[in-house]
Amino acid sequence: MFFFFVGGLEQQVRHLLKAGAGRCISCNSPADLVDYEKVLKLFFVPVWRWPGKEPLMHCNNCKLFFPRSFSPPPISDQLPPSAALLRALRCHSCNKVVEPDFSFCPFCGSSV
Repeated sequence: MFFFFVGGLEQQVRHLLKAGAGRCISCNSPADLVDYEKVLKLFFVPVWRWPGKEPLMHCNNCKLFFPRSFSPPPISDQLPPSAALLRALRCHSCNKVVEPDFSFCPFCGSSV
């Protein structure tokens, strides 16, 4: 006799606390501060829900949940309006800040 368990645990957004509160650590797109809940699913049907412990950041682009402490501040908060030069000194592949005298990105190796 065999028994196959088809189910799992996933996180879902319960409600939005602050839109655009930071940036995603994976894709660098805007991320929202949300309350979340954990959902136990059995055969793809939600069986049990319970709230998460503390608010998390949630990326709308790649659907990643991550702690608020890992998120860099939004670009509008991080750079003053007169520092538009810093935006030009980012790698085009990985979007990390690169020194102006580098020809190649030290993080991903692509040419700057």
